[in-house]
Amino acid sequence: MEKAPRFILATEFYPPDKSTTATYLGAIADAIALDMKTVVLSGTPGSARPAGTGSNTPDIVEIANWKPPKDALAKRLIASSALAMRLLWAVYRRARPGDVVMSVTSPFTLPYAITLAARLRGARTALLIYDLYPEALVAAGMARQNSLVTRLLRLANGWLFRSLNAIVVIGRDVAPLLLRYPRVRADTIHFVPNWSLLPIGFRAPDDGGRFRTPYAAKFVVGLCGNLGFTHAPRTVFEAARLLRHEKNIHFVLSGWGVGWSELTTLQAAENLENVTLLDPVPEDQLAEFLAAADAWAIPYRRNVAGVSIPSRLYNFLAVGRAVIVGTEPNAEAGLAVAEENIGWVVPPEDPGKLAQAISEAASDRAATLERGRLAAVAALKYSERASTQRYRDIVRRLREDDG
Repeated sequence: MEKAPRFILATEFYPPDKSTTATYLGAIADAIALDMKTVVLSGTPGSARPAGTGSNTPDIVEIANWKPPKDALAKRLIASSALAMRLLWAVYRRARPGDVVMSVTSPFTLPYAITLAARLRGARTALLIYDLYPEALVAAGMARQNSLVTRLLRLANGWLFRSLNAIVVIGRDVAPLLLRYPRVRADTIHFVPNWSLLPIGFRAPDDGGRFRTPYAAKFVVGLCGNLGFTHAPRTVFEAARLLRHEKNIHFVLSGWGVGWSELTTLQAAENLENVTLLDPVPEDQLAEFLAAADAWAIPYRRNVAGVSIPSRLYNFLAVGRAVIVGTEPNAEAGLAVAEENIGWVVPPEDPGKLAQAISEAASDRAATLERGRLAAVAALKYSERASTQRYRDIVRRLREDDG
């Protein structure tokens, strides 16, 4: 008797890992398990779950994974390559013709291994793109456009993207980059946005709240999150410098990553009175913290359309706050902000334009808060239920496709 097709997800990150990637993938697997047998091959310690734990729940198979410190780049490359090989073997052992096998782009070595194993077994293949390499490396200034590494990655991508039955992107700005590769078909690309991880609803500003009372200014601008290589937090700091004589405006900056180190160095040297640096708040205080600002800034580097994840945007929308994003107009974050009229889109790495937008937002706080109300309404479009249903539809079509 022929066995029913299964969905197999191969990933390094999965609950109980606390990253947003793990959270999203856990929800996706849970949703698809409602329709078909689902197996997760996870590189996260402590994620294993016995088969048959419950009906309509994924079976979790934990794959051994070595995690060197983040600053040990050579060791991380070796570890990610080793994990990719272990997951390749795990998929090859388990996949059957008719199964749907999906991988993600973190670590970057994973999609090539998983797609190869799935094709060797005659399974359908899907890829969820969170980071697009080498484009992200080029945008971050970590690789040259025509370097050997860049050319090799593009050569590998040419095979990868042609081999996939479905490519899921979380921004509409990714598809044009994918279609530059030869023989990549538009009908294999599916846009499924991420969603807010906070309860959706406008929060009225609380001027007496614990995250706001330290500042005398009536208008608070925030910056938070992982300030990685594709972000330009210095732009916000330089905008604060330009507005340092505006006593009505205060900047609250919080985060981690390479950009956070840059901000702490800048503030140590400048000691701007209109800037406060805060450590990241606990998860259970995040909604309150986000609601303490009147508007949030998202500063990107130039030329990052299609290569940077706009996930933090959805949490700002969820609490009902206007957004000032520095990016190209065709980037997903810029498209969403402009379409919903929930903030301002300014050129990337332009402190003057950013300062001008912040001044405009502060000059009419009531109008800015109204944009925040519109943001909370827009957040309803980016719900977990809507996005996971799209994943279910994509996998179902792949399962039913005889081509």
